[in-house]
Amino acid sequence: MKVAILGAGGVGLGMAALICSKNINVCLWAPSPKGVQALLDGRPIVSTGVLEGEFPASVNFDIAKAIKDADIVILAVPGNGHRAVIDLLAPHVRAGQLIAISSQMSLSALYLSWQLSRHNTSCPISAWATTAITGRRPGSGEVHISSVRKHIVASTVQPEEYEGAARLLTGIFGDIFEHAPDLMAVTLANVNPPVHLAVSLCNLTRMEYGEEWGSYHGISGAVGRLIEALDGERLTLAARFGYSVHTVQDHLHESFGLPMGSVAEMVAEQDIRRNGLPPGPATLNHRYVTEDVPFGIVPLVKIGSIADVAMPLHEAGLALISALYGCHFSAENDILSNLAIDNLSGEELLTLCRKGYGRETPKAPFEECR
Repeated sequence: MKVAILGAGGVGLGMAALICSKNINVCLWAPSPKGVQALLDGRPIVSTGVLEGEFPASVNFDIAKAIKDADIVILAVPGNGHRAVIDLLAPHVRAGQLIAISSQMSLSALYLSWQLSRHNTSCPISAWATTAITGRRPGSGEVHISSVRKHIVASTVQPEEYEGAARLLTGIFGDIFEHAPDLMAVTLANVNPPVHLAVSLCNLTRMEYGEEWGSYHGISGAVGRLIEALDGERLTLAARFGYSVHTVQDHLHESFGLPMGSVAEMVAEQDIRRNGLPPGPATLNHRYVTEDVPFGIVPLVKIGSIADVAMPLHEAGLALISALYGCHFSAENDILSNLAIDNLSGEELLTLCRKGYGRETPKAPFEECR
């Protein structure tokens, strides 16, 4: 078996190390030598944290060559890079390959299905609600893996393809995948955007001044209550579509084995266990905002509007963080604007999330909605 991983940041390198540790051939695709020069020089990935060791992996800057012989292709770039990488990837996908998105942001699996339809091809697309690992890249070819997920909510664009996709992925990652019925359920299962919005809003000056602080320590009782209130809006939106998704507390319990309690109590326990790690953002240019707001919060607000579900805290948070950054994060989402779902009803959007775009419907979504 061969796996191609698109992206060589902390998540991409971490997954490469994890998969290589199982004696599976891995090829990394990166848009530039940044962060992978050591691998180009013939050195292995050096992994620390929960996975210690050195693991060989090849690198290719040509995406067509990187995925050519791959059985599984895993998209492991931040949400703000999904469209660009999908546009590069789609012309070279062959039928029978499995594409996994770790993790899906802003219905990007739906966008991939449309791009594949334009090239008159199709393949199973697995969308995950979170990444397989958490990690950071301290140096070229180096990764520090903080955790390996024990639970991932996942679905496929075509429901009938889930069993085969899960069988392949379980062979690599173990029995960690929980079957979600469709892409909407996967989207609404992602707890990170609201959590990161609350943490960023309430610790923004720490980020702006580059202070050293622990992200768990930054979740005080008050911040924890804001997270729970935001989570309540997400749960209400999920219920509108008939889903019962995990709460933030469920996520913390399953990810870290923490006893159930309030969000503040649970993260305080995790802060003690991990001696304050991970560090909080020390810059405004951090994925908590630059990725999770336009590609996590904006879709939730959009879906809420379509489904006629009030999301006042998400809307207020989006407005506040946009004002603080002096930009319009809604305009930075380059996936939803191409799907053009504004004119759909909640039921029509849900149907699209359960079917995707087939080869028989190659028109651009925005053309279909006019």
